[in-house]
Amino acid sequence: MEPKGQPQAKDTFMSAITWTNVRSRVRESKIPPVYGILIVVFVAAVVLDAIFGRGQITSGTILTNMVVRSVALGIVAMGQTFVMLGASIDLSVAYLISVTAVMASYLMQGDPARVPLAVTAVFAIGGVVGLINGLIVSKLKVNPFIATLGVGLVLKGILNASFETFVGAVPRSFQTLGYGTLGPMPISILVLLAVTIVSALVLSRTRFGSHLYAVGGSEITSRLSGLRTDRVLILAHVVCSLTAVLTGLFVVSRLRSGAPWVGTDGLYDLESIAAVVVGGTALSGGKGGVVGTLAGVLIFGVLDTMFNQLGVDTFLKQVLRGAIIILAVASYTIRSREKAA
Repeated sequence: MEPKGQPQAKDTFMSAITWTNVRSRVRESKIPPVYGILIVVFVAAVVLDAIFGRGQITSGTILTNMVVRSVALGIVAMGQTFVMLGASIDLSVAYLISVTAVMASYLMQGDPARVPLAVTAVFAIGGVVGLINGLIVSKLKVNPFIATLGVGLVLKGILNASFETFVGAVPRSFQTLGYGTLGPMPISILVLLAVTIVSALVLSRTRFGSHLYAVGGSEITSRLSGLRTDRVLILAHVVCSLTAVLTGLFVVSRLRSGAPWVGTDGLYDLESIAAVVVGGTALSGGKGGVVGTLAGVLIFGVLDTMFNQLGVDTFLKQVLRGAIIILAVASYTIRSREKAA
């Protein structure tokens, strides 16, 4: 006759084995762990909204608006992922978004015929800015924090000296980027998904992607292996600047006119870095990816929606967001140390 405690012990043992198998399968899968955090945050938001709010956070309209509001941050965060994978950073993106919004609306002047010229011009500006950032970081060996902040301040000075308020206007047809739909799906969400997929393919299927991970892991080793590390970093900064331009075009399509402060007021520089880090990309480079970054962006979107539904004060909202970022980064740091040990 089996002891009474044996079945319970057996059940506990089987549960431990099952949980261990689940954790091992999650680790072996290509789904970043941050998606688990996203699920927890979303469930918490639903519960809190049901208790203290209006219980509408799961409605289709609110969920769609939540993702649409995340598009601007999501696009620029994809580019920020590239430079951070290369152990660099870009603090000029917010200023470049402002430049894009102002120049696009200024050149368009509400005329659909001028859209191609304006779009070409702002992408050319973005390419030049990215090239300058990359050259300063890779050739002059200036710290990327200082280099990109300096370039950003130059852009800010030019904007403030040239424009003081809203400038020009974008035509109604261009506003489709911000407000249009393709069937039931907003075009802006499709754009974000397209940028994410293309970025993921570039990082996982191209030589540039593998070289970028190598440079981020160890620039010295990569250089000794024969890689042109400077070219890799320059291209990463150009990619980041181009995504900032695309973000600026999306922002101005929703605002209908550009202003010198739209990028900096949106905190796209700091929040894009935070989304990338929360998404699992290491600040030291060489580890992470855009799939995790997308989850980091959505976490910020869920938090903003939850705070709005609960009527949280703006200043308290920033405090809570900052605390969550610190906790997320700290958890990743602890996990990295445990794996290294």
